[in-house]
Amino acid sequence: MGHDHSHSHHHHHDHAPKLDHLNKAFIIGIILNSAFVVIEAVVGFAQGSLSLLTDAGHNLSDVASLALALLAFKLSKVRANRKYTYGYKRSTILVSLVNAAILLAAIGIIAYEAVMRFNHPHPLQGTTIAWVAFVGIGINAFTAWLFMKDKEKDLNIKGAYMHMAVDALVSLGVVISGVIIYFTHWFWLDSVVSLIIVLVIITGTWSLLMDSLRLEIDGVPKEMDVEKVHQELLKAPGVKDIHHLHIWALSTTDNALTAHIVIAQDTLLTFDKIKADLRHRLEHLNISHCTFEPELVTEQCTQHDCLIAES
Repeated sequence: MGHDHSHSHHHHHDHAPKLDHLNKAFIIGIILNSAFVVIEAVVGFAQGSLSLLTDAGHNLSDVASLALALLAFKLSKVRANRKYTYGYKRSTILVSLVNAAILLAAIGIIAYEAVMRFNHPHPLQGTTIAWVAFVGIGINAFTAWLFMKDKEKDLNIKGAYMHMAVDALVSLGVVISGVIIYFTHWFWLDSVVSLIIVLVIITGTWSLLMDSLRLEIDGVPKEMDVEKVHQELLKAPGVKDIHHLHIWALSTTDNALTAHIVIAQDTLLTFDKIKADLRHRLEHLNISHCTFEPELVTEQCTQHDCLIAES
């Protein structure tokens, strides 16, 4: 049987974030956070504050994440060609995975330094630490706000939002530690705050890493229920059964599906109508690219992976 490769772009246009709107948000975020990284790093080195340097390193990784995410979005808009028949959409998944991996690697180094310094705390200026971190709250909160309305539409935007929201909370923690250090001279608190920051980052980043890894190895997107999709396709008039149901992500916004559609002999000539119905149903399930192969009920499927994923 021949394959039918059908594309529907209606859902993609409705739900995929607009590049023009995000381009501005990413650029503003990159400029603000780059400036803050420089300030925080200079003060952190001058004061010997590990919590400020930890936060500066985290913010630097966020700047890299924002830049990579912006690059990925631009690449995802490049037209498909003979060598890359889907274009560069998948770069958004790769960037999301790389960002999460880099962040987790960076905090390992930070955690080690915090533990080593715990027994030998440095004298610190609590007020300086608090004021610098206070500026960070404003910058991170504003940057997070830029991505808030689009955060559920794309994994990279969600990652950017999470990083900035977490950074705002982390900066709040550094402010509190700076005030406490000023009044108590508990210099060891700087290392404690660094370790708390590390734990917060791990918690926020681990799920992003797992989601990105799942998409990178063609796993079913987290929000997608295979059994629900299967049952929805079976509701279409003329469909007797479904074989070879595979769902994966083309990018952090586009999902694809392939399936063998079992039909009766007398409906073969009207398969176009069945396809149109199936495409319409899939649009509402956030699947914008679909490939169907008709299979008659009298045929015996000879391929070995005919089972759909277990529910």
